[in-house]
Amino acid sequence: MKQSASDSQYLAGLSGLALSDAETQALGTDIDNIITYITMLDELDVAGVEPTYQVTDLENVWRKDEVIDGGVTREQLLSLAPETLENQVKVPQVL
Repeated sequence: MKQSASDSQYLAGLSGLALSDAETQALGTDIDNIITYITMLDELDVAGVEPTYQVTDLENVWRKDEVIDGGVTREQLLSLAPETLENQVKVPQVL
C-alpha cells in the first residue's frame, strides 16, 4: 500500500507539523516501510504462544490501610503555617 503525498500532509497536519515536499516524500516512504514491516508480522505463526502481559514478574504489594497516630494534632500543625484561614493553611492564589 503506497502512501500518497496528501496522506502524509494530512498526518503532518494532525501532528501540527509543517513539512516541505522532501519531508513529505520521506514521511511517505517511512510510513510505507512501517506498514510493510507490520504486514510481515501478520504472517508469523503464533499459535500456542501465550500473550505477554508482564515481563518483570512484579506484583502489587498490598498492605492494610491503617491510620497511624503520629502524636501531632491539627492545631499543632496549623500553628506552624505562616497563615491560616478556617482551620486550613492559607496559600497564595495560583491561576
